[in-house]
Amino acid sequence: MNEFSQRYLPVSENETLSSSEVTVDLDSLYKEEVFTDTRAATIRRMSPVLKDGGPDSSRPVLFVGETSLLTQMGPIPVNFPIEVDSLEKAFEEFPKGVEAAVARLSERAKEMARQEASRIVVPTNAPPSMGGGGMPGGGVPGGGKIVLK
Repeated sequence: MNEFSQRYLPVSENETLSSSEVTVDLDSLYKEEVFTDTRAATIRRMSPVLKDGGPDSSRPVLFVGETSLLTQMGPIPVNFPIEVDSLEKAFEEFPKGVEAAVARLSERAKEMARQEASRIVVPTNAPPSMGGGGMPGGGVPGGGKIVLK
């Protein structure tokens, strides 16, 4: 896992983040420059810097490709690391990076669909002796979900 893939703070829907949980790693600072062909390709060159903003030659320069895919649900942003040592090589490798990122997104979407399809709905209010109806003679109450993974 490279430094780019650790960039975002994981927070679930029901969580809030306090300022004491957010820290800045002053030993991992980067200066970002953006390069684009104004059509589809955007590359961020992330140059490592010291706390004072001066260059840090002890760490590698990182390149991150960015584009958007137009889908039926609207545009989807696609970001991916490009492991090269120059801007020119980053643009040469950009199409392969997009292809690999789209393949990963597709695989993730398939896995999410498989997980959703494997959910089983079981009524929550029914005693076991009632066969899951929740009311004597059948009935329709319930509505809870048990998610099997």
